[in-house]
Formats: sequence, C-alpha cells, structure tokens
Amino acid sequence: MTSSTAVPPAEAGHRAGERRYRSRFGTVTVPPVPASWAVEPTLDQYGRRIRYLRISLTDACNLRCVYCMPEHMTFRPRHELMSDAEVLFLVQVAASLGVEKIRLTGGEPTIRPGVVELVAAIAGVPGIREVAMTTNGLLLDRLAEPLARAGLQRVNVSLDTLDAEKFHRITRWGHIEDVLRGIQAAEDAGLRPVKVNCVVVRGFNEEDVVDLAGLTLEREWEVRFIELMPFGAITDFQTSGVVPFAEIRARIETAFGPLEEVGYDFQDPSRPFRIPGARGTLGFINSVTEPFCQGCGRVRLTADGKLRLCLLRDDEVDLLTPLRAGGSFQEIRELMRAGMYRKPWGHELSRGVIAAERAMNQIGG
Repeated sequence: MTSSTAVPPAEAGHRAGERRYRSRFGTVTVPPVPASWAVEPTLDQYGRRIRYLRISLTDACNLRCVYCMPEHMTFRPRHELMSDAEVLFLVQVAASLGVEKIRLTGGEPTIRPGVVELVAAIAGVPGIREVAMTTNGLLLDRLAEPLARAGLQRVNVSLDTLDAEKFHRITRWGHIEDVLRGIQAAEDAGLRPVKVNCVVVRGFNEEDVVDLAGLTLEREWEVRFIELMPFGAITDFQTSGVVPFAEIRARIETAFGPLEEVGYDFQDPSRPFRIPGARGTLGFINSVTEPFCQGCGRVRLTADGKLRLCLLRDDEVDLLTPLRAGGSFQEIRELMRAGMYRKPWGHELSRGVIAAERAMNQIGG
C-alpha cells in the first residue's frame, strides 16, 4: 500500500514475520499473519452467523449533517486511529472467522488518504467476497473509477433531498450538484446497482420522500429510506425527528399507488418494495419502529479500533490497544471471536436505552 512504507529489516521486531510500517499514523507494528487459514464460521450466542463487518475508516467528514454530528465537532487525533496496516490485519482476522463482506464507512471514507490502495488490499484478502462503501458522494466524481478498478463493487450514496436549498440546510456545507455528479460517476464505473440512502428527518425532508422515490421509475437504483436513530450528544433532536416507516410509506403510496413488496429475506436491514412498473426499488430501514435484529449478522469496527457489537448499543471490544501492545494473530482472533459471540439480540430503544457514548460519525453506521 502506498500509504504505508515497510521499515528496514534491521529495525524489525523480534517476532518472526513481524512487520513494521512508517505511515501518516507513525510507525506501526503488525504481527505475523498465517500464510493461510481454515475459516471458522462464527455464530453469536443466538445462533446468527457473523458474515459482515462494517469498518469506519475515519470519524472525520467533509459535511456536517444535522442528524449525524454537531457542526463544531472535535475529531480524534490521527495516532488514535487505525493505520492501513492495522485495518488490513483486522480484516484478515475477521476473514478467518467467516466474515465475507466488508463495508467501508466513516465519517466520510473517501477523505482518507490512500483509500484506493486500502480497498485493493482488502479486496485481495482470501475469503472476502464483497467490498462496498457508504459515502456522501462528494468525491466520487474522481474516485469512483479508481475505486472500482481496485476492487470496490458497490456504493451507497447519501442523498436526503433533491432540493438544493434543503440539501445545503441538512448537510450545512454541501452542494447537491457534487453528489449527483458522484452518483453518475459511480454508475459509469460499474458500481451498480447504486443505492441511495435517505435519512428522513421531521421538519427537514419528510415531504421529499415522494421525489426521491420517483427516481426509481426510470433508474435501476434502490432508494432507501432510513428512520432517524438516536445517538450521542444530539439524542434529543434525533428522537423528536423520527418519521416512522408507516408515514413514509403512506406519503409515497398517496403519490404512486400501493407499493408491491418485492420479497424480504429477514437478513438485509432494508425491506424492499417497488412502485408498480418502476425499474428500481425502494427500501425501508425501520430500525426504530420495526427492528430487524433477528437476522442481523453484522458487527462494526470503529476508526479507533473498537469492535462494536450492535449499532444502537454502547458495548464494544477494544482490539487496537491489545494489537499495539503486541498481541498475536491468534490472540486478537480470540478477542474478536469472543466479542462476536456475545453480540446482543438487538437494541433496547423501546425501553429508553439509547447509545450515548458516540455520535454516528464515530461509529460508521
């Protein structure tokens, strides 16, 4: 990877196969990785297979969306974040435990230097079958093609309205034209089908769901409507801003008629529908009013190296500290496996339990 340079052998650590790297994160040491491994499929305590790891590459972002973070956000210093070599090492550990799909998130993942090279390295890990990314799309105009060549297969692009003024109000800094160019670049690069993520926020864009749904009439996109979820310091705003699935669906059906249910596998968080005759589909992610925890096979890795077991719970396993303290592949693997096993059944929003330790940008969604 171009963003990490191997330290000369004379400076190498004492463990056989250990590698040290100089990078923008400082000099980092990565323990030896087995030349090959037998995949051990990992189940949580409820028997759900863990196949999917979402990795936050940074907590920083080039937007300040009202539902994600305060405008004057303080981000973690670089040395506290995983280096490329550490991200790749933890992907290899995850792959040995049966993880097959990686999604790169943020903050905004495309602002991370060397992201193309990191995608290529992840895509080359044995056992990883799919590499995807969730992005605000601002930099896809120039990055979509190199990312696709590196091995990225799909993108989800955040787009909460088609109204330029509202878009700027929601994102505080953004311009919708940049996102639309990015989506087009993603399609041109073969990152299909494009998925468009819309977080519906009371008082900001609940009326815009009809126009967004209409994008699927002529485009083979999946436009996904996401209920606002409460996190961290802006919980009060987020809780009052929830627009439930039933209301979103009713608005769309008033405009287009009854939606056709496409077929739900109870594992994808997005429940799929179609406007009759449309080329694309609609998805509804109803984390608050209709939780889908029974099919959840996902865990998350925060940018500072914590394995987060449920998006809406604060329970985490620190992997980066023991890794930097000299933990071996097998030791870190056992920590990850044990964390995956105790993944909770789901969130407890109905009981008033809200994840308060991190904002959304610090988790990766």
